[in-house]
Amino acid sequence: MTPPEIHVDVAPELALFVPHARRRGSTALAVDGVSTLGHVVESLGVPLTEVGALVVDGRRVPVGHVPADGESVSVRPVTRPQRVPGAPLRFLLDVHLGTLARRLRLLGVDTAYESTDIGDPALAARSAAEQRVLLSRDRGLLRRRELWAGAFVYSTRPDDQLDDVLDRFRPELRPWTRCTACNGLLHEATKDEVADQLAQGTHRTYDVFARCDSCGRAYWKGAHHDQLEAIVERAVTEHGGRDTP
Repeated sequence: MTPPEIHVDVAPELALFVPHARRRGSTALAVDGVSTLGHVVESLGVPLTEVGALVVDGRRVPVGHVPADGESVSVRPVTRPQRVPGAPLRFLLDVHLGTLARRLRLLGVDTAYESTDIGDPALAARSAAEQRVLLSRDRGLLRRRELWAGAFVYSTRPDDQLDDVLDRFRPELRPWTRCTACNGLLHEATKDEVADQLAQGTHRTYDVFARCDSCGRAYWKGAHHDQLEAIVERAVTEHGGRDTP
């Protein structure tokens, strides 16, 4: 007796998650009448955080749908900009995304970051407790059920990572308002207030300063400011003028 079977077509945007042998055309998969469609999609390697819609024979179904013999399934990517309901948009990044975290903070986006590997359960728990979108390149981490929300970071290049996150979520950009070291808020400070952090040359050359309310770190337009300014200008030009969802 032939086992029940469905045909799954994964969108090209999600093909990188699927084994090479199954990337072209529709894939035939055996089903057991018990497992959900969400489980079937994950078994192909596609994290549900990257799925925008599951369409069965022309109708949209939830991830809990139990597929039946002969059904044709279309797995579609998230629609951009992606809406994250229920809380102000905030992010949590894993240990491998330090540069992306600093750049998001530079743009004023609320971004928590774990600089040490605290483990997948702790990261997922923090995402849920603080209602933060977890950004990661770890597919296994993004499959954890306790996550509040998550997204796969597709590139290994920080420039492309930043573009992708800004395009996907379109957060409000408020450059130069957050500490790149700890995510705290910055406020203007006098030279006297930050004097203990300044080298003699800096004290003599600069007059405009900011200080983090959380960690106390001082900021000024130092040697790397032009490079940071270029990152900010590009982000604001390409992403800052869009309406937020």
